[in-house]
Amino acid sequence: MILLIGFDKGEVKALRDTLNEYRIYEIPEYCRDWVLQEIVEKAEKLEGSGNWHVRKFFLMHGLKDTQVREALEKVKALKMGRIIFATTTPTSLTWTLEDLMRELIKEDEHFRELEKRKASRVYLDLNIGKD
Repeated sequence: MILLIGFDKGEVKALRDTLNEYRIYEIPEYCRDWVLQEIVEKAEKLEGSGNWHVRKFFLMHGLKDTQVREALEKVKALKMGRIIFATTTPTSLTWTLEDLMRELIKEDEHFRELEKRKASRVYLDLNIGKD
């Protein structure tokens, strides 16, 4: 199962077409305070758009490692911009959606900072001794 937040209608359609072997559901905003386990259990019955957050979240539940890798490759090939990818864990299933999103955003910002540092180090390494 794949749960989406922050994708517009066209993106959701593209994801469903590309990942047609998976059940894909949008999480509407009224689920913000729900525990993730409850969202997973009620995913088929959720109504409304998941396009309510400025960030894009792609949450995978119950996928095997090979399926996760395959899904990531296919989604990244669609070039939909920055997406926060995550798989559910026994711990995350006990969190509210809001708390999980907050944690995922913190992790994403941390990784962005690491990418910037790595890129600046590569730039510095390339320029050492060029004067």
